[in-house]
Amino acid sequence: MQTSKPNATPASALSYDVSDADFEAAVIERSMQVPVLLDCWAPWCGPCKSLKPILEKLAEAYGGQFVLAKLNSDECPGVAQALQLRSIPHVFLLKDGQVVDQFTGALPESQVRAFLDKHVKPQVSPVDQLREQAAADPEQAEALLRQALALQPGHVEVTLDLADRVIARGALDDALALLERVAAGSRNDRHAALLKRIELARNRPQGDPQDLARRIAANAKDFEARFALAALQVFEGDFNAAFDQLLEVVLRDKAEWREKARLQLIEWFDVCGDAAAVSRGRRYLGMYLN
Repeated sequence: MQTSKPNATPASALSYDVSDADFEAAVIERSMQVPVLLDCWAPWCGPCKSLKPILEKLAEAYGGQFVLAKLNSDECPGVAQALQLRSIPHVFLLKDGQVVDQFTGALPESQVRAFLDKHVKPQVSPVDQLREQAAADPEQAEALLRQALALQPGHVEVTLDLADRVIARGALDDALALLERVAAGSRNDRHAALLKRIELARNRPQGDPQDLARRIAANAKDFEARFALAALQVFEGDFNAAFDQLLEVVLRDKAEWREKARLQLIEWFDVCGDAAAVSRGRRYLGMYLN
């Protein structure tokens, strides 16, 4: 009587099932070529069912930087005993035939990514590479983002990145044209925030900055002057200075002006393109309200 040979795992598969019969070839030998993430699970295990789709998603996302081998421990007592499994899900990472790391339990995706990133890195697409370069090189950012859009026309995040840069140099019509290219179904909160920034930049508030500054110097509780100056500063793109004016209102008033300033700050936080300024503003707002 002939014993059927287990089906060979395709060399290109990013995710596949393994058994006692093919474990040596599909896991140990495969790990000589590429890192193998071994997921030990069982059908009755609830956490296993939560973890499995995360691991399969990441196997695709990392684009071949590792492969996922899935072992049903109930059906593979030999391997389960050899691995000394005590609880599942239990995940091992093998390289060059050796276990180099492991974890137990159904970790959230962020923690699984952190686990993987200690050993392998996800492949970065050319578009994402250009976005990263643009973030690191403000002077060349616009040109790099236009290259990214040429590679992948219609890419929403690249379009928004580029619109952000165009608004910063004051080319509001060009920025609006970019935003209008984004399909209605793909428009998100960031898209709305950029439109609001264009609106703010088009409509210069009334008032003279120097006169308003003199009024504030003469009376720190001239909240009307602080609001007017803050609006002018936002128009000029100086969100940090505008936040400071309204934070002073929050600090000095306990009634109507404080609430008005709080609401205005929250609105401006959503449209400000300077993440550091927003983080600082939110931190001080929280401190002053407590």
